[in-house]
Amino acid sequence: MARDGQWSLLNTPGDLLWTEPCSRVDAIRRNGFNAEVPAEAHDEETIGQRLRRLRTEGGFSQRDLSAPGVSYAYISRIEAGARQPSVKALRMLARKLGVSPDYLETGRELRDQDQRELRVSELELRLRLGDESEVANDLRALLAEAESAGDAPTAARARIVLGFAAASAGDDAGAVELLQDAVREGHASVAERPDVFAQFGRSLAATGREREAVELFETCLDEVTEQEPENVAAQIRFATYLSYALTDLGETRRAESVLRDALGRAGDIADPFTRVRLYWSLGRLAANEGRYAESLAQTRKALALLEATEDSLHLGRAHVTVAWVMNSSGRADEAVEHLAIAERLLGPNPDVADRLSLEVERARNAVGLGRFEDAVRRGESALALAGEGYPTERGAALHALAQAREALDELTEAEASYAAAAELLAVHGSPADRSDAFRGWARFLRRHGRESEALDVLDRAADLVAHRDA
Repeated sequence: MARDGQWSLLNTPGDLLWTEPCSRVDAIRRNGFNAEVPAEAHDEETIGQRLRRLRTEGGFSQRDLSAPGVSYAYISRIEAGARQPSVKALRMLARKLGVSPDYLETGRELRDQDQRELRVSELELRLRLGDESEVANDLRALLAEAESAGDAPTAARARIVLGFAAASAGDDAGAVELLQDAVREGHASVAERPDVFAQFGRSLAATGREREAVELFETCLDEVTEQEPENVAAQIRFATYLSYALTDLGETRRAESVLRDALGRAGDIADPFTRVRLYWSLGRLAANEGRYAESLAQTRKALALLEATEDSLHLGRAHVTVAWVMNSSGRADEAVEHLAIAERLLGPNPDVADRLSLEVERARNAVGLGRFEDAVRRGESALALAGEGYPTERGAALHALAQAREALDELTEAEASYAAAAELLAVHGSPADRSDAFRGWARFLRRHGRESEALDVLDRAADLVAHRDA
């Protein structure tokens, strides 16, 4: 099951640029940096030429622009190149022409650093709006440009956007590499960019560095609690992420304590998503420990709140979680409706993480219903979606594939899938995931008369538990 809070791209088509014919000045007014005057125009046009062009395009005479201290004769000499305008004249003329003094003087509406920052913003918007074509390449080029110019803030922001894009594509190792500089060198603060720290920690955990994720989230929680004691929502957000990382380490009691403390802080907080996050997290924790009745009760509380807010994305994810609980507790028939609702709510083009979570649960559900050919199809689809990323989801998909292939008497493929699932979940799965994977592998071996090998698998599972507890 994919973790809550994954950075998702909005699948909304849109064109942010004006396309109708207009003058350069009109384009700048309408579009900002998107319609910047070409660099060659800046180099070729003098202040006088620019003043004349802007005056003519605006329909002004030299007398129209004149004012005390800036006579029309003075304006004429500027346009002829015989005078350089004073700072006072630049400001007055720019105000009347409807441009900035910087643009009137240099031909550039913004400084180079500001322009780079706006280009990062445009590229981030393109990603969020689902236009991923060439964006990563453009960001890398912009990153190189910012580093060459010594523009550390813009370089850090470019790395952050690239990091989010990598995480969204399932490349958590790449996300860690890109985000760690912004976090560790102080280019992002917990208060201003909690999303950066949240994604950095989630990617650390997804790459097997759970202890580092725990330390990061503990630091974030302490910092938010100390510096913004009134910001309960941020405290709960990091308490939730901390509980996830602790659960991955097998420290479930401590994870539950963190969540219970956060729930106590929430009180009557108005933001319903705060309570949704907490109930959802408590449900996940209970399911990892095999307490499925409690898990379902907590997740239903989250569903009820989400239905009240009519947030389809989070509601769709919650229905996937309920299906996961039901599939895990042998109630596949009850999970069917929740999967159908989730598919409808997530829409026709969900992001990779949401699509993958849904496909994995579809595969597990098909196994529970005895639809083994469908389970194979869904499991293979999930593996294709995951690529080299999402190790927990890949492990779950492989385990479902193994069960389905065994039922279809494809024993060689089944054994390979059981072994691969156990290998992945031994490192990346929750304690419950690990237990299911190794037990499933051992039962397969026993069913086919390989008792000694089954005992070896169970011994290895016991060693892993001992190593985790040490």
